[in-house]
Amino acid sequence: MEFGARSDTGRVRSNNEDSLTLAPELNLFVLCDGMGGYACGEVASRLAADTIAAHIREAVSNPSLPLSGPAIHGLSAAANRLASAVRLANRAIFDASHNVSASANDTHNPSAGGRMGSTVVAALLNEDCMSVVHVGDSRAYRLRSAALEPLTADHSFVAEQVRLGRMTREEAEHSTMQSVLMRALGTEPEVLVDADDELLLDGDAILLCSDGLTRELSDAQIVTVLEETADPQDAADRLVELANEAGGGDNVSVIVLRQ
Repeated sequence: MEFGARSDTGRVRSNNEDSLTLAPELNLFVLCDGMGGYACGEVASRLAADTIAAHIREAVSNPSLPLSGPAIHGLSAAANRLASAVRLANRAIFDASHNVSASANDTHNPSAGGRMGSTVVAALLNEDCMSVVHVGDSRAYRLRSAALEPLTADHSFVAEQVRLGRMTREEAEHSTMQSVLMRALGTEPEVLVDADDELLLDGDAILLCSDGLTRELSDAQIVTVLEETADPQDAADRLVELANEAGGGDNVSVIVLRQ
């Protein structure tokens, strides 16, 4: 599996609260989009990405390592292990957030003064199978035969309204409530994790991205880049460049994988 990745602050934000972990030796790729007060988003996303990688790495050396939380029936061992890692990341951010709140009056603590949270989308590959886990509105897509298929469903207020038929997709795209998440890492001591196993075929391209990409580019624009740019690093660079050219209203991060 070839891969490329890029994370950029964008043209509006002053700091980048997205974090990536690229661990090809583990067949693991993680993208997190943090949120919170000054510096808290950066701390949350980095803590999530690092915690997930650490758990997967420990499980490789110790296959009998217990899962965090119950196994999800019908999913592979890899998907359950990745879900376990995300649950641990949730707890790590939740605990860190409470420590931040307790030290909010500490002027020497650059992260003091706000609660922390993060989205996550992560992929763990095993030959021709890919386990995908996510929480929040960072997304995974698969490009196959010129068709871009979403592999995740946003845990956001507007996405929920669309699913319930209370809002059209066009209304959702222009809603001021787009950034309101129904589920994220670190906001509660436990989190419901969405996980699935996907079959990979030769020629597939996988895209993991933060909402800084999907709010600026259409599916058609994304497809064009993935189809016309064979090298995954070049594709990642081009997607970020186009998002910035379109306004760059948020941090934008992408990981591109090619089978």
